[in-house]
Amino acid sequence: MEIFQTSSMRIVEVIPASQEQQPILANLLELYAHDFSEFIELKLGANGRFGYTHLSSYWKEPNRFPFLIMVDGHWAGFAFVRRGSQISGDENVWDMTEFFIVRGYRRLGIGREVAHGVWQKFPGKWEVRVINRNEKAVEFWRRAISEYVGKDIDPISYTKNGEGWHVFSFKSKHAA
Repeated sequence: MEIFQTSSMRIVEVIPASQEQQPILANLLELYAHDFSEFIELKLGANGRFGYTHLSSYWKEPNRFPFLIMVDGHWAGFAFVRRGSQISGDENVWDMTEFFIVRGYRRLGIGREVAHGVWQKFPGKWEVRVINRNEKAVEFWRRAISEYVGKDIDPISYTKNGEGWHVFSFKSKHAA
């Protein structure tokens, strides 16, 4: 678990999610899918939920790492990390598969600090994919990554299933 304090004096925890916490992640994923449905066509299932097909894989496959985010003792989001590029197939690339901060905690520096902490935990080559239509996320990742590596990082364009994406590639190192 990583605990840090933001400049706004909030206590942020990044917790490796246990299988017992899968229902918490499933609930947070519903909020994430709701937000993401603005950018891609997602339909509610018969049970009134979006669902997330790969959630159980995070405890079955050794190359997947789920994290829960707490702020001041309250659930505030999650980060899913996967080993292996979903673009090139390079097994040596870390992929920020999913990343979500609850709306009430956005624009406070929490997402940036969490992302920086995750990148330091998994040193090496990284890819962060962002759908073109999510302009706020594109700018968030551009700032967060550029600040982390200490220089401007421009994404490459990528098309998957007719949808345009930005892909940020960079290297991370362990914290000094």
